Amino acid sequence: MEKKAISPTALIAITPGEPAGIGPDICLQLAQGYIAETSSVFNTFIPVFIADQKLMAERAELLKINIPIKSFKEFKADQRAMWVVPTPLKKPVQCGVLNSANASYVLACLDRAISGCLNNEFQALVTGPLQKSIINDAGIAFSGHTEYLAAYCKREKVVMMLATEKLKVALVTTHLPLSEVPAALTQQNLERTIRILDQDLRHTFAINDPAILVCGLNPHAGENGHLGREEIEIIEPVLNSLRREGLNLNGPLPADTVFTPKYLDSADAVLAMYHDQGLPVLKSQGFGEAVNITLGLPIIRTSVDHGTALDLAGSGKAKMSSLSEAFSMAVKMSGKQPDQKNRVY
Repeated sequence: MEKKAISPTALIAITPGEPAGIGPDICLQLAQGYIAETSSVFNTFIPVFIADQKLMAERAELLKINIPIKSFKEFKADQRAMWVVPTPLKKPVQCGVLNSANASYVLACLDRAISGCLNNEFQALVTGPLQKSIINDAGIAFSGHTEYLAAYCKREKVVMMLATEKLKVALVTTHLPLSEVPAALTQQNLERTIRILDQDLRHTFAINDPAILVCGLNPHAGENGHLGREEIEIIEPVLNSLRREGLNLNGPLPADTVFTPKYLDSADAVLAMYHDQGLPVLKSQGFGEAVNITLGLPIIRTSVDHGTALDLAGSGKAKMSSLSEAFSMAVKMSGKQPDQKNRVY
């Protein structure tokens, strides 16, 4: 497969997310590693943080992280610093204390980063944890990064996937109340999800014939219709149709047994029908080491697998392992990814 050409210095945009949480802390840790390391991937891929520069300086002082924090306007590829695209806060931040006045700041950081990726200023986007509730409290309709990115990039359908070194789990539905999942599980939605997952596994992850395990919606995958008919009326017809096109699909399978070696040892990904069907299993295996990936976008986007951890903000106890994994995954995807902007799903 022909790889996308990488410039001598590829820039990876990083948004810290909620300013009162651990996002700024782990971003500072990542920047500290970038500045200290001279012989790693950082020689080619440089993190650029979209954030309030004063906030980052204040948090660095609190955490006793002594690094140069410079405006991206002064960027020089041969200099090591925490490069920040200055994006002003609305109100001062106190660690661990949410303020809905800063909800627009969080989205402004995200907008700037997405725009930079679409304009080829940045090679990829890595997002830190945000607090959905405080954005909604500000009167802004917001259900999550995944849906926001889809709307911004004008993609009607994208797919949320979390990945560890050994397991990839994608979702048909994302941030919905459980009561709304059955109505959202349509043949069209399922088919488009599987097509996006299959194509990204092939093109982004360089898997020639991806084997996908597909969960049922109901206990025991519906028990032949006795515990629900979604498997018979929705899932099976879609899988049969796509198998005739050559897609390697196994299912619908009971979700309580699909995550066992019998199935996983020969699979490349699992497709769950809803958020809490698949993600608890993945996070139990690799919480803090998993990466959230949005498939089907015209840009590369990865994210941490954890929340804002307000109680740890500014304490020095936050760990950047998931952010580091998300950055590494963005780098890997940047090296394998073809031109996404003209892809049709």
